[in-house]
Amino acid sequence: MEKGRPRGFDPDQALDRALEVFWRDGFQGASLSTLTHAMGINKPSLYAAFGDKASLYLKALQRYGERETAKNNLKALRSESDARRAIESFMRSAVQGLTDPSKPGGCFVVNGSADCGLASTPEAVQDALRLAQQASESAIRDRLKQARKEGQLPPEADIPALAAYFAVVMAGLSVQAKAGAPRPKLDSAVGVAMQAWPARTRTRR
Repeated sequence: MEKGRPRGFDPDQALDRALEVFWRDGFQGASLSTLTHAMGINKPSLYAAFGDKASLYLKALQRYGERETAKNNLKALRSESDARRAIESFMRSAVQGLTDPSKPGGCFVVNGSADCGLASTPEAVQDALRLAQQASESAIRDRLKQARKEGQLPPEADIPALAAYFAVVMAGLSVQAKAGAPRPKLDSAVGVAMQAWPARTRTRR
């Protein structure tokens, strides 16, 4: 590309198309030919605008976090004053996104984590996926800590174990959604999962 010559495509739209491919196929399953076809560009243009495949994946993962997680799921987690309802809203909001027929099934991060541990998956990609998983669990843990501080959880509540439990449930919901499980089934699972919420100890008078 000559210096100063404008690109013949919209980088934001191209990145959104790459996001959809990686979301559906994961890092390993997304071939360069599939990516360039979806993005409407050739390989030299891809490399010039986004770097190599791993760099493109990392940009798509960042876009996913900004577009899906931060605006939808985390908003539900932080906007509700009642902690139990906040966690439940967080999970039900996730279910809504996971089963949205206009999007690839499941969660970008959980789908992509299937490639972790493979020698051919770049370390930077694996590290970014692990950090994304940890960020979700950390957000749940922080909300639970706040709940205990405000007396919405008993003092003896095991916050790390509870956060891990809800994070594991979320991952399981994503796997089920990727396999085609309908939203009512996953919503029912959320209702059962919330039964693990510790009851507050009644104060004796």
